[in-house]
Amino acid sequence: MQDLFEVDYTARGLAGVDEVGRGPLAGDVVAAAVILDPAAPVAGLRDSKKIPARRREALAGEIRTHALAWSLGRASVAEIDELNILQASLLAMRRAVEGLAPQPDYVLVDGNRLPHWPYPSEPVVGGDDRVPAIAAASILAKVQRDAELVALDQQYPGYGFAAHKGYPTRAHLDALRTLGVTPVHRRSFAPVRALL
Repeated sequence: MQDLFEVDYTARGLAGVDEVGRGPLAGDVVAAAVILDPAAPVAGLRDSKKIPARRREALAGEIRTHALAWSLGRASVAEIDELNILQASLLAMRRAVEGLAPQPDYVLVDGNRLPHWPYPSEPVVGGDDRVPAIAAASILAKVQRDAELVALDQQYPGYGFAAHKGYPTRAHLDALRTLGVTPVHRRSFAPVRALL
């Protein structure tokens, strides 16, 4: 494994990967992989959770326009329940990287675990605030997943998905108790399982 500080973060073949949605009780887990173009840097990249929603959406548009490649991957609620959330997250990441064209020469993944794959790669703890390509991936994944939860809010009114994005807030837990479990809830997660 290369020392983190020897990796050229601006190399043309470097992909950053991150996922969003490990903690929620509902919805898919969504991952993104991004190869930034060193000749067209995107300013203001950082951990998506630290960027206001409107700015995130603007940055996502810039990333999609200027990146050399980007791809989204996901694992469904059924896969999360079957595999567990960690394995489903790693699967979503693998799908995101496999979708890149061109394929990367090297992959940096946010966190401390790597999927099983053939790519030279390393995990980077706190990578979404340290590596621009990972920050870009975190932004694309969060914008995508947030949009999906807003759509689920229309499909399943009363749960507040648009507001809490599926996380176990008091309002969400109250709605679950009152309205019951939907097909988009993760049955393997304790608060949902307890109601079945």
